[in-house]
Amino acid sequence: MTGIRAVLIAVLALSGLAGSFAPALAQTYPTKPIRLIVPFPPGGPIDVMGRLIAQRLAPTFGQMVVENRPGAGGTIASKSVAGSEPDGYTLMVATSTTMGVSPNLYKNIDYDPIKSFAPIAMISSSPFVLVVRPDLPVRSPQELIAYAKANPGKLNFGFPTGTLPHLTGELFKLRAGLNIVSIPYKGAAATITDLIAGQIDMAFEPTQVLLSHIHDAKVRPIGITSAARNPQIPDVPTLAESGLPGFVSVSWTGLVAPAGTPEAIIARLNAAVGAELQSPEMKATMTRLGVDTRPGPPQEFAAFIAEEIPKWAEVIKSSGMKLQ
Repeated sequence: MTGIRAVLIAVLALSGLAGSFAPALAQTYPTKPIRLIVPFPPGGPIDVMGRLIAQRLAPTFGQMVVENRPGAGGTIASKSVAGSEPDGYTLMVATSTTMGVSPNLYKNIDYDPIKSFAPIAMISSSPFVLVVRPDLPVRSPQELIAYAKANPGKLNFGFPTGTLPHLTGELFKLRAGLNIVSIPYKGAAATITDLIAGQIDMAFEPTQVLLSHIHDAKVRPIGITSAARNPQIPDVPTLAESGLPGFVSVSWTGLVAPAGTPEAIIARLNAAVGAELQSPEMKATMTRLGVDTRPGPPQEFAAFIAEEIPKWAEVIKSSGMKLQ
């Protein structure tokens, strides 16, 4: 009995040490450079966001090395980060594509968007605006839905293939039960050009892409895909308040780490990101970039990611979307 008691005391002592070790680890972290993996090419909006957050966190955490690992809709970088040591020294800029779309679109990706990562913090989100050509006789989502149902197969919407604007349009068709023809384009610029010219009837594109055209009355905004109205176009209602409850589609970015990263490190990173996002300077920068800041706890970010996956799975399945 004495031997067993000694073993139990030793186990309890070790457990106590383990409990006190995590906060101590967070206090000394980091002791070397942190790698921030960006799953898309340099120069794009995700890369800009990654480098911005790395620059803002550097005074607190020291050197942060940004590495671009593009390819396969972000799945190459995601697989690499998922298999990295969960020690807080490898982080990734997660996006709506890497966590919501690509896992439903690519086969055998070798990572699970829920189980393979520890969400740290959401950084930004940017909604899409539903715009129509100015001469289309509709001025609200309800009027567009009624018009489309009265004229099945006669309306069309344009989109860059395989993008979130594409999926958002398919989600709109699915939720509203509409027969609208899908017209693929190579990019947003070509889509908007043809919309302005009246070659297509409607499109979903980010606010920052459309604002100048909206202000010049070249396109008519009738709905926005965020949970709340956008202060830059406050008269445009959300789709959720326009007869499609729960309709939210945003392009977002956030920080994640490999699953198993110590909670104390996650908490420290989350607090630092939250403090930066709430600073006046960062808010002003985000506004110039046309995105909203989204500070919040890791649990809230994890719940958001969990909602993204089945939503886009439903859309991809119903649309018959396949990789080219």
